[in-house]
Amino acid sequence: MKKILLMVVVFMMLFTSFGVYPVLADDDLKLAESAKSAILIEASTGKILFEKNADEKLHPASMTKMMSMLLIVEAIEDGVINWDQVVTVSENASSMGGSQILLETGEKMSVRDLFKGVAIASGNDAVVALAETVAGSVNNFVGMMNKRAKELGLTNTNFKNPHGLDDANHYSSSRDMSIIARELVKHEDVLEYTKIYEDYLREDTDRKIWLVNTNRLVRFYDGVDGLKTGYTEDAGYCMTATAEKDGMRIIAVVMGEETSKIRNQEVSEMLDYAFAQYKVINMLKNKNTLGEYRVENGKDEYVLVVPKEEATMVKKKSEKDGELTYDIKLKTLKAPLKVGDDVGTLTIKEDGKNVKTVKLTVSKDVERANFGNLFLRNVKDMITGNMNLN
Repeated sequence: MKKILLMVVVFMMLFTSFGVYPVLADDDLKLAESAKSAILIEASTGKILFEKNADEKLHPASMTKMMSMLLIVEAIEDGVINWDQVVTVSENASSMGGSQILLETGEKMSVRDLFKGVAIASGNDAVVALAETVAGSVNNFVGMMNKRAKELGLTNTNFKNPHGLDDANHYSSSRDMSIIARELVKHEDVLEYTKIYEDYLREDTDRKIWLVNTNRLVRFYDGVDGLKTGYTEDAGYCMTATAEKDGMRIIAVVMGEETSKIRNQEVSEMLDYAFAQYKVINMLKNKNTLGEYRVENGKDEYVLVVPKEEATMVKKKSEKDGELTYDIKLKTLKAPLKVGDDVGTLTIKEDGKNVKTVKLTVSKDVERANFGNLFLRNVKDMITGNMNLN
């Protein structure tokens, strides 16, 4: 028996050493068995790798704060607030129950430190203080949350507060939570905070507080750098975790787990499955630019054309990579042009089959040429024999 077991172990070591992975049929998957709802996706494409009751409406608990953090970081990027702005804590914020960073009415704290209190310690008081700062009131902020939910196409979500304490009309689904998470990880500033395992607030005062991340996987699972846990009596134990390895970012969501230990274990198993079985292919590798093209009446005669977005494809490691070919369709480039303008498309094919179409833009703004620019260019063309005499 021991000999057979040793042979199995050696066999598995050889498999992983040479990059060969056992293939699991979808019907054989035993993931998130204790969760009421779960989903596993690859972040760059949104490809679903596994799902279980993904559209069931459930209490999301503090995973709600992902939407709150999204709105806060978008407000920072839009210049509505800034990281160093000092917030005066309201009585409403300081009176919040549940997880908190022990804010006091009238206390002053920076947006940065309040955000830490949300991202690391899941502070209900901190998220209310930030919500009031962004929108003027919690009610206004909740309106923003539901508006953003509609913009993201969430169909099984309704928010009643920014923190996630139970309310009969406050609900979401694991699919909707994964969509919020996918949007949130686009903001790298957020991950700089959610990946912190421990930190301090008010460090040089007699009210120093030690923050410990409610997401233990940040410390104990290699590659995890977020995102949000949650627990209430109605919601059970919930988690949205994200991890990146070998250029692939995975998002795993579980809802309604019985204990935090089971939650952490099942999320870890979901991440293990994703990283063992799947890979991401960058279909635009070595194609950051697609060449220079002439601009009609441009101050710059030529401009680089570039992809407007990434183009990645998720495949099982057991699948053979096909041959990629590229078909560029470019509009006539006429000045003025701005970065972000649609100037054409790039269709990517694998073994002759369309797999992705990417919009194209220009690498820099191109102003319209004035009379002097055009005169000098025509003189140059006459000298070099390139002038169009038609």
